[in-house]
Amino acid sequence: MTPNEDQQFPPPLAAAMAVRLGCIGEDGVDFEPFEAFLTADETTDWLRSWTGNRELTGDGFRVFGQDGTGGSAAFWLIRPGQALVEQPVVFLGSEGETGVVARHLGAFLWLLADGFGPWEAATSYDPGPDWVARPNRELTSIAERFAPDHRAPAAVVIEQATREFPGFDDYMMALCR
Repeated sequence: MTPNEDQQFPPPLAAAMAVRLGCIGEDGVDFEPFEAFLTADETTDWLRSWTGNRELTGDGFRVFGQDGTGGSAAFWLIRPGQALVEQPVVFLGSEGETGVVARHLGAFLWLLADGFGPWEAATSYDPGPDWVARPNRELTSIAERFAPDHRAPAAVVIEQATREFPGFDDYMMALCR
């Protein structure tokens, strides 16, 4: 990523994030989208802070939101030559949680539609004793419009992402100092 790279979200992500902005605090999902991607410098600062590794750049990620504790949702730019929307979506939590939550943007749209955020998808424990995923009609409409061929329930989206990228946690831990 270059410092002058476009910070605007691709249209499907922009549409979903606009809906999510209106849901903060209302649906039990701990996800606060940004209005644009972090800049290259902000992404580098974020990754260095998360890993404690001052030698890294943030070139491998495009951060687009966070949970209430500061854990971040991002595209992980692991597929050379592939468009941003084809890159996996990951979560890096404030307490060291990691997870690939969706194989690409289309799957991520269905994860959101099914009532999950990145934190809920990446962690192995329930957000709270009374938490229940609540599908969102507006987000379902966006997923149907932009990713009709990727329809799947959240559990399937998460399982497919985890299966395709089983070494993500090891990769991130190896970057830490």
